[in-house]
Amino acid sequence: MTRIDTVLNEKKALLERYLEDLPRGGKNLLTESMAYSLGAGGKRLRPAIFLLTAELYGEDAETLLPFAAGIEMIHTYSLIHDDLPAMDNDDYRRGAPTNHKVYGEAQAILAGDGLLTEAFYMMASVGKSFPAERVVDAIALASELAGIGGMVRGQTFDVAGEGKPLTLRELKAIHDDKTAALIRLSLMSAALLAGAPVEDIDRLSDCGHALGLAFQIVDDILDHESTFEELGKPIGSDEEQGKTTYITLLGADGAREAAKEAAESAAKAAAALSVDGSLLAELAESLLHRKN
Repeated sequence: MTRIDTVLNEKKALLERYLEDLPRGGKNLLTESMAYSLGAGGKRLRPAIFLLTAELYGEDAETLLPFAAGIEMIHTYSLIHDDLPAMDNDDYRRGAPTNHKVYGEAQAILAGDGLLTEAFYMMASVGKSFPAERVVDAIALASELAGIGGMVRGQTFDVAGEGKPLTLRELKAIHDDKTAALIRLSLMSAALLAGAPVEDIDRLSDCGHALGLAFQIVDDILDHESTFEELGKPIGSDEEQGKTTYITLLGADGAREAAKEAAESAAKAAAALSVDGSLLAELAESLLHRKN
């Protein structure tokens, strides 16, 4: 196991223990459906990146678990809505039935709404441990990159692009929002809370752009070449929905080369940080070899 694998697994285990008591609000249909998807496992990559980055700047990971949980709630809500019949219409996620297959479409939408709203409560709760202006800046960034300036905008153009031939530039623009935005949030919000230099915030933004591109290209490769058992969800769904992918435009070999170039760009940005960014460089390399 590599150093970055060990670190990510440690952060994942820390977060998993914290998520056991979430969401708040007691036992009811809403919290049950929220917990169903929140507790479905997965890589927990985004909150792990957040905690890893915070530690690079000398912050304690456990103190920042509420904010990390908020990032995971945003990601989970996006998956619930992404799986709905009106969107990607997937029946399985992480090897289990998707939220709407268990609770129905209306409740799945409400579970996503609940997770998105609760995410900002969780993020705000770290205000007891960090200067208010840093918390405000981090939450403002979250609302921008998770919403109309990032993930939701990307999802909008992704849906609009179904069945249409897209250029490589158009495809990159979609995934820079849809995929990279939450990775950028994970890197940048941790640095903001830690009081990192402005120059580092910019470099982490560049790193997140490149990590998101590498992640998405590999995602397209896996959708083309992997199996249900490895991915925990149907494969070939992009092709069935008429979506342009990096495989469509570049072919498998070209996509692998593009992913490698993106990982190298991420590593270069990480190397320019005022702190040791070698773990982020190792993360970029590891994304090229992931199986799910």
